[in-house]
Amino acid sequence: MTLQQRQAHAYSLLLMTVPQQIPEDLTYRFSHRHLLGIEGLSPDEITYLLDLADTYVEQNRRPDKKSDLLRGRTIINLFFETSTRTSSSFELAGKRLGGDTMNMSVASSAMKKGETLIDTAMTLNAMHPDVLVVRHADSGAVKLLSEKVNCSVINAGDGTHEHPTQALLDALTVRRRKGRIHRLTVAICGDILHSRVARSNIHLLNTMGSRIRLVAPPTLLPTDVDRFGVEVFHNIEEGIKDCDIVMMLRLQNERMQGIFVPSIREYFRYFGLTREKLAAAKPDALVMHPGPMNRGVEIDSDLADDLDRSVIREQVEMGVAVRMACLDALTRNELANTP
Repeated sequence: MTLQQRQAHAYSLLLMTVPQQIPEDLTYRFSHRHLLGIEGLSPDEITYLLDLADTYVEQNRRPDKKSDLLRGRTIINLFFETSTRTSSSFELAGKRLGGDTMNMSVASSAMKKGETLIDTAMTLNAMHPDVLVVRHADSGAVKLLSEKVNCSVINAGDGTHEHPTQALLDALTVRRRKGRIHRLTVAICGDILHSRVARSNIHLLNTMGSRIRLVAPPTLLPTDVDRFGVEVFHNIEEGIKDCDIVMMLRLQNERMQGIFVPSIREYFRYFGLTREKLAAAKPDALVMHPGPMNRGVEIDSDLADDLDRSVIREQVEMGVAVRMACLDALTRNELANTP
């Protein structure tokens, strides 16, 4: 073998040991290992996730909805709080992408016997999952867990902190209906104080250039609301005047320690959304609600079921697509960074 041949052979062996460069494609633009919140994401990263989710909307409407993108991958859904929409849509998202999905029941887990969150994280980590989807009652618990495992972690809601996939599905719903997110006027109405959905939506809408109004009684607003970059109203008709989107929030009685509203009847009278109050918004304004709804408390039943104004059912559909996109982006990012 000549010197040139030996050099060529050595070079070919070197190439085999160097990770192949991933082409600069939208698929690999999301550089985060975890999705713990909307805060800190750039407009490009949010747009990328929405674009990716858009492709899954079409896939979910086909007769054959399943792919093998996550074949061989394991997703564990770990919910410390009850959930219907989020847990079922994450399970469906994982299965439609071809992944092995396991729903872990906290009620029958070792945590009921006194095991700590960190010990649970270490136990799950030993099973080598690829993604952990976690919902917890305490703010910051999901971030703590993400620091103890070797896989990607998606925050499915932690305390009153954030619920990133809800904000993404809300944004996707709005973009598909309105064609854009920037320069829209969005009113978020109701229990802002206890709402992780409100916080994630505020971060996303501010990042994407929307105008945000918060509408709530003073008792249901955070004390540091001034730093949110929003307008605050205590009258719903003034707050939603000329708005493009009216986003209602559930009264979260389970998080309330004390009396925040005089009565349910009085709350609906002043802050519940009806057709009469909605007339103050733009004629084509959309009505949203993250669910579950308390009919006759946050929103009138007739308005909630009006498919011309209400996009609540669309939000549920977009939820599956967004969660598929998040699983796709994080697992592909993990693959791209694997030597």
